[in-house]
Amino acid sequence: MTVSQSIFRKAILDPTQAVPEGLRDGANAPAGKRFSVYRNNVVVSLTEALQVAFPLVYKLLGGETFSRLAAIYVRQHPPPSPLMMHYGAALPAFLEQFEPLAHIGYLPDCARLDLALRASYHATDAPALAPERLQADPERLVQMNFALAPATRVLRSQWPLHDIWRLNFEADAPKPRAVAQDVLITRPAFDPHPHLLPDGAATWLEHLSTGKTFGAAHEATRAAIPDFDLAQALTLALQTGALTDTTKDT
Repeated sequence: MTVSQSIFRKAILDPTQAVPEGLRDGANAPAGKRFSVYRNNVVVSLTEALQVAFPLVYKLLGGETFSRLAAIYVRQHPPPSPLMMHYGAALPAFLEQFEPLAHIGYLPDCARLDLALRASYHATDAPALAPERLQADPERLVQMNFALAPATRVLRSQWPLHDIWRLNFEADAPKPRAVAQDVLITRPAFDPHPHLLPDGAATWLEHLSTGKTFGAAHEATRAAIPDFDLAQALTLALQTGALTDTTKDT
């Protein structure tokens, strides 16, 4: 009797499921005990993978609560790929619907921050925008195109997301303020890092990412946010290597 992959996969992630009928070990004996051990090891391994992938969520929940959450998540969302660096993409949406933790309203955005940091880490390299490129003739400068570097991520949150991250990973960090915060994630060296974006900077970066020229992105941002400070946003982008030059010189 052959055990189908769907039955095996369902049983391997759910301890309430019976051992699939016909499952045999290498000696052609019933694989009940070995299957139970293997099933437990799979769930433990996936839980550990999520713990590594979501350090902020783990710190906020604590080990015991995170493990209970992970056990539920891995059964509903088994890995779609053997590449574990991508596992957990559905966790933010899962948390938005997970009633037992609904009182922690900022938790889904914290999971998105963890995901963005991991995606930044695995992103390809690209040369950062050289500051001297900004010394071009003003008429030329406004027509130039500066895109987000592959490792750059922008998160917009209604919660003090950057403050929450600092409180959990920086010594003597202040308590989170009751404000919405946009976060820039860059990888200027080996490890990605989150940065607090000034007002309007997320909108400006999004305009650049859609292909708008330097001048058009500035104008569009100022139209929506009159107080937008281009110098402040540009300084942060240059300091963190957030942008790359995609201008086609003629």
